[in-house]
Amino acid sequence: MDPDRDSGSVRNISPDEAESLVREGAVHLLDVRTPGEYRDLGHVPGALLLPVDLIAVAVATLPRDDKPILVYCEHGVRSAHAARFLSRAGFEGVLNMSGGMSCWRGPRAHEAGEVCGPAGPSSWLLENADLLPRGGGDVLDVACGRGRHALLLAAAGYRVSAVDDDPGRIAALQIDADRLGLDLRAERLDLETGAVDLGEATRDLILVIHYLHRPLFPALARALRPGGLLLYETFTLDQAASGHPRNPAFLLEHGELARLVAPLVVERERDGEYEGRRVAAVAAVAARRA
Repeated sequence: MDPDRDSGSVRNISPDEAESLVREGAVHLLDVRTPGEYRDLGHVPGALLLPVDLIAVAVATLPRDDKPILVYCEHGVRSAHAARFLSRAGFEGVLNMSGGMSCWRGPRAHEAGEVCGPAGPSSWLLENADLLPRGGGDVLDVACGRGRHALLLAAAGYRVSAVDDDPGRIAALQIDADRLGLDLRAERLDLETGAVDLGEATRDLILVIHYLHRPLFPALARALRPGGLLLYETFTLDQAASGHPRNPAFLLEHGELARLVAPLVVERERDGEYEGRRVAAVAAVAARRA
């Protein structure tokens, strides 16, 4: 099989053609190598770093406009996989750079990449991957937004339910999951009206990122099976000084999160500025039901 032959809506292009498109500003750039390769071997200036094993996140975060996405790695193998994944997810005109950076003769930059920037998953989820249920399990992504974490976990083999109050985001997430054949059910749910029922002992993992509604915590604890894990992260009061949100109703006091998740047992926690974002004052816990 000719490795440069088009595959579906993915078109393989040479590094010279890629360099021309980059000079013209005609593409979005996605580097699917490791952070070390991105920094030490150099990357195309302006490229977003998202390692190939996190590619499912891109479905919910990459722009869908008139610019095609140009995917590259070091030799063109990982990028081919990532490009096909994006094509199956509905992205049009995806480009794969044949030969990768090993054949690139254009300019290179060497600054570190922010894997956990706006287009990536929460670093709290990645740092606690060793605590996740082994061999699959039932996951609930609360206030899932466009579904970057729900898609990532479903692609990793978990049975995922994702809830949010935004009907447009929920509809788009379900379309993406269905296109990819993922075990993911997206549902619109008002999390802030009345007594919310998230189930009783039905989840092995619950994920809540950048969302706070204090009356919801008892429902989160009830929904976990014995031994189940809650990964929770959101903004603290320090965020108000330089960013959004500023409403105290959506900001944690220092030390508050550990109290809110009781009677769950906190295994890990952090409080400070993380994620490589311009402003990201957050508190987080990994807490388990006994």
